Amino acid sequence: MQNVSERDAFAALYEDRLAQLDAVDDRLVFGRLDLDSGEAQYIGRIGLTTDDLQRLMVDWRAPEAGHFYQATAFDRQGVRRRRHLILQGREVKAIEDDVLDTDMLADDASLQGEGALLAALDSKRTGRMSDIVGTIQSEQDRIIRSSISGALVVQGGPGTGKTAVALHRAAYLLYTHRDRLKTAGVLLVGPSSSFMKYIERVLPSLGETGVVMASVGRLMPGIKAVAEPEAEVAAIKGRLDMVKVVANAVANRQRIPAEDRVLDVDGRKLVLTRRQVSRARERARSTGKPHNEARLTFIKILLRELTEQMTDLVEAGSIGNNADRSYLAEDVRTARDVRIVLNLCWMPMTPEKLITELLSKPAVLAACTPNLSLRERSLLLRPAGAPWTEADVPLLDEAAELLGEMDPAAGRGLAQQEHDRARDLANAKQTLVNMGDMGVDVLISAEELADQNQERENRLTSAERATSDRTWAFGHIVVDEAQELSPMQWRLLVRRCPLKSFTIVGDIAQTSSVAGANSWQGPWRPCSVTAGSWRS
Repeated sequence: MQNVSERDAFAALYEDRLAQLDAVDDRLVFGRLDLDSGEAQYIGRIGLTTDDLQRLMVDWRAPEAGHFYQATAFDRQGVRRRRHLILQGREVKAIEDDVLDTDMLADDASLQGEGALLAALDSKRTGRMSDIVGTIQSEQDRIIRSSISGALVVQGGPGTGKTAVALHRAAYLLYTHRDRLKTAGVLLVGPSSSFMKYIERVLPSLGETGVVMASVGRLMPGIKAVAEPEAEVAAIKGRLDMVKVVANAVANRQRIPAEDRVLDVDGRKLVLTRRQVSRARERARSTGKPHNEARLTFIKILLRELTEQMTDLVEAGSIGNNADRSYLAEDVRTARDVRIVLNLCWMPMTPEKLITELLSKPAVLAACTPNLSLRERSLLLRPAGAPWTEADVPLLDEAAELLGEMDPAAGRGLAQQEHDRARDLANAKQTLVNMGDMGVDVLISAEELADQNQERENRLTSAERATSDRTWAFGHIVVDEAQELSPMQWRLLVRRCPLKSFTIVGDIAQTSSVAGANSWQGPWRPCSVTAGSWRS
């Protein structure tokens, strides 16, 4: 089994390396530095060494590659000449030299081209955003290599290259802070799915394949939201007071009956009073747990009180009989009347069901939105089967945070682990039986097969796990066209990154969404103080 584990580990390692090499195959190397020491240092999208660890190429994100972008004629940083290699695939199409040491100007034969930046500007447009690692300017490089701590704002008008800078920053952070971001990952948020398709190849070309790219409408697992058709509706849903609306909707599902209820349990009449329900509700709420978890406390309290009432009735009818009464608790718990009334008082809820009822039932919406006008409520109302919109996603996320898991015990504790292990073993045993029936010689035990299946599950990348986990905490988030996000959408993103490590890209002057921003400041954004900015 040790050999098998080692084989699988090496296979995963080589798969990742092959994916990285495939991603950077086009224009692998783009520069060379001629240093005062006489050394020639090649700069590329990844680092490469020989079998005996002699360096062939420096990764553009490595600290020593910073000279390629930062060196100037006034501050050469030990660089005599910066050479740009313009490749098409693996073929060198042109060479462009930037001479920083004036002593080299006398050697005209060794100088090439008119400058890489002009060549890049003259290159054919492809309709797909290209990477800029070969032509990064010094001010762009400073932004790319800025500290990961806090929120960094990159502001600039259309066509200034701010998005490309942000993408390169994401690649640089993954390289520089690999230990931190390998497990937590980086989330890149774009304004729409079409935008994400436009840039999907940029980061792999920089040597990184582990970034999660998503529009805001894809940040709730299982939900594929469409654009909100009405701008005014998007503006209402995007306001911060929707936090209170969702909280009201949750509280509205924790109800006290209008009058005392008489319940039939095996022919005996039990009475559930409003006072009992009110007291149980307060105790459950005082736990501070999400709705579905606090419900367990609520149910436990009332079942205990109803069981005591049932026990008193049984003992009153059989004086002197000391028989075991423990079965009564199960009778009370499974009684139809009891189950119905307890669910009516405190129903377990999913975020989808809660928000659907909120937006489709006029009475529920009116009860939860006392501060909205009649016109605003009429705008929010829609059929129960309406598709989810991008403006709904923050509401669903808020509801999920307040509701908690439908099954609070899912995935928790030793009992759950033992249950999962028993299930996996049973599946493995059946698989081996099926293989034996087919005449296949079985050389592995059920335990070993179950272990191998578990290892494959554990080999999911951080990006794959993060995509399916709403509660995933990212190490860094890059937000493009950030001025278009509503306060509720920002609230969702801040929840995804508790460390508040953000690269925020946009232009306040270009805000087009009625729910968008007119300032980078605000208690609902990750940057109450801007950590840095760049304008082109």
